[in-house]
Amino acid sequence: MTDKEIVKSVTIEKSLNEVWWAWTTHEGLFTFFGADNKIELKPGGVFEIYFLMDNPYGLRGSEGCKVLSFLPQKMLSFSWNAPPQFPDIRSDEYKTWVVVEFEQVGESETRVTLTHLGWPESKEWNKVYDYFDEAWESVLESLKGGELKRAKD
Repeated sequence: MTDKEIVKSVTIEKSLNEVWWAWTTHEGLFTFFGADNKIELKPGGVFEIYFLMDNPYGLRGSEGCKVLSFLPQKMLSFSWNAPPQFPDIRSDEYKTWVVVEFEQVGESETRVTLTHLGWPESKEWNKVYDYFDEAWESVLESLKGGELKRAKD
């Protein structure tokens, strides 16, 4: 494994409650990330986000990914697989992991820092790294620009 990391950060004009809700609930993820999802906010719980709904299960998105840990309104970590367009990497079942940190920086502003780790050393995995280096930027921009519904307090 390498010490490579993808680190992305964005400050969002939403409350910490709203941003936490967006990352940790089915309804919240649906507002900015993927076409559908299944999440169970508990260690070992399912954390699957689907992008390609016309594909068979197993080739839709992050099938098989799990919640690794969380600290309410501070941090969420989950395993993450290679997308279907990298079939050789995806089929080896190794998963990297993602840590999302949340910090309230104002009354209605939250900083989100996403770190993607666990990159194996190989040319094939380098392509996946490059893919996610761009993809996570888009995800955070979608979160920033999305219309998050009011979190339930």
